[in-house]
Amino acid sequence: MQVKNLLFSLFFCLLPFALMAQENPFEYEEEKPPLLKNEFSFGVNVHTSGWGFDFRKGKNLTADKKRMWEAEIVSMKHPKEVRSVNPYFDNAKSFFYGKLNSMIAVRAGIGQQQVVFSKSERSGVEVRFNYTAGLSLGLAKPVYLNILYPTAFEGEYEVIVEKYDPERHYVDNIYGRAPFTEGISETRIYPGGYAKVGVSFDYGAMHDDVKSIETGITLDAYGKKVPIMAETNNNQFFFNFYINILYGRKW
Repeated sequence: MQVKNLLFSLFFCLLPFALMAQENPFEYEEEKPPLLKNEFSFGVNVHTSGWGFDFRKGKNLTADKKRMWEAEIVSMKHPKEVRSVNPYFDNAKSFFYGKLNSMIAVRAGIGQQQVVFSKSERSGVEVRFNYTAGLSLGLAKPVYLNILYPTAFEGEYEVIVEKYDPERHYVDNIYGRAPFTEGISETRIYPGGYAKVGVSFDYGAMHDDVKSIETGITLDAYGKKVPIMAETNNNQFFFNFYINILYGRKW
């Protein structure tokens, strides 16, 4: 009798759950948020030849495919750049000996982003494959330095700002780098193009947030070599590995 009463009690306790299971025989799934068509993000770019900033705008073509427009400003360094300092003066500023021009690449391109692995509604990481191509303008600004010239008084020098000349300027008479604004009006433009392939990992918890880390490779190609360094081979093609950290919104 006790066993019968126990089974009878369990029956009525489990009856509501059985009815619920009958109404919905499948596992409960949280309703997915609506697809947001537009996206804007910005972030920091670090690559093997420098760093810069990234701005993007995207629009969904399908649930898994997105059209992307981007603009980037990144610095480009030569592999042989070595920071130096005049050893004879304690207050001397550092500089890159042999550097003729400081280079910045300004990119503008269009590409596509494809979802490889989707994340769950509230957590997880979404993996996407990206490819982009477009215009790359190399901006080469001449390097200006503070140059030491002896005065009529022994042991005293005057400092004069001059464009770096490898024929006249050496480690012992360079006092350091001049302000970056020196020589901006002499900037030369080297037109070219770029291509980028990467994989991004979106870890944003909210469906309207953009929080992602992207890694991949880029290739910038110009019509001729950009003279960054003196007395060495300069590059016409710049191949780099990069990492982007991006934040933004979807709507």
